[in-house]
Amino acid sequence: MASQWLKDNQLPANFHQWFEENQAPDSELMSDNPSGPVPTIQNIVSTVNLACNLNLAEISLKTMNSEYNPKRFSAVIMRIKEPKTTALIFASGKMVCTGAKTEQESRLAARKFARVVQKLGFPVRFNGFRIQNMVGSCDVKFPVRLENMICGHEVYSVYEPEIFPGLIYRMKKPRVTILVFASGKIVIAGAKKKEDIFTAFDNIYPVLEQYKRV
Repeated sequence: MASQWLKDNQLPANFHQWFEENQAPDSELMSDNPSGPVPTIQNIVSTVNLACNLNLAEISLKTMNSEYNPKRFSAVIMRIKEPKTTALIFASGKMVCTGAKTEQESRLAARKFARVVQKLGFPVRFNGFRIQNMVGSCDVKFPVRLENMICGHEVYSVYEPEIFPGLIYRMKKPRVTILVFASGKIVIAGAKKKEDIFTAFDNIYPVLEQYKRV
């Protein structure tokens, strides 16, 4: 269940290594909240409809930094460096954009991908751009007793340490999912806007403090 959660939210299975490489420095974490850490946005997933049918083989052959293997996946995978993002482009004209750190970056990247396809002669439009998922992360700087936390919050949580080291906490308001590690590192996913990530963190932080390992 936890591994599927990571996959669904565009996070790598080797989360601990990824977190250390991508986590913002303490100074950035503290900048908006002098009393403690705040989460940073790690990934934004957006979708848009290009409103036309696409020849994926042609797109792959005529563009750089793209790949297409229909036996493995039914979309062209295209990448750009600025902003550093990846697009999944489907024959139906649907496109998924991942990797942006802000809503503005995500929209800009989606427009850049759309322009690349348009230059190949497809009658591309830019319809229904929408943020589908935001993923944030944070380190609360203290260890958490997950074995105790699951006992007090089993209605909202799943903890299977023999399968995966993180506790999965499903918050109802805002409706997000939080992955909590014993080290105090957390991931918040499922948000549609960044305010939900910060609200979710404000809600979960007292719970983590309650189960702080001393």
